[in-house]
Amino acid sequence: MSPDSDYPANTLRFDVTIDGLEIGSFTAIDGLSAQYEIKTYAEGGENGYVHRLPGRLSWGTIKLTRPVHMRTRELSQWFREVASGMPSASHTAAVKAMNDNRTAIVTWEFKGVWPVSYKGPSFAVDSGKIALEVFEFAHDGWTES
Repeated sequence: MSPDSDYPANTLRFDVTIDGLEIGSFTAIDGLSAQYEIKTYAEGGENGYVHRLPGRLSWGTIKLTRPVHMRTRELSQWFREVASGMPSASHTAAVKAMNDNRTAIVTWEFKGVWPVSYKGPSFAVDSGKIALEVFEFAHDGWTES
């Protein structure tokens, strides 16, 4: 283990790869979540409590935000290819969190990835804000490495 790995991941440093194509860095990521459905079972003759059992597991959609830049074309090209059904193979994605020294701390690898939405920037002369793009994808689960 290198001394760099002792430093925690920084929320300002993470990169995204989709189907092996480096999409670049984003300024925000939301939705890294999993949740079990809760099933309740009332046992006959037991009135003091209700059993709570785990049901189906669902995964949150991943929402990525960043300023529009040169890698926007790569992301929108992948989005169009998947939307058109080409190629039809299962897609993958990875989010790599890094520390201040750009050493990878953890990588979440997603399987069964497909795009949910893409939202381009809104432009207005009076706002003076940075043009942002938001990309959201669904998946069938992740592993960490």
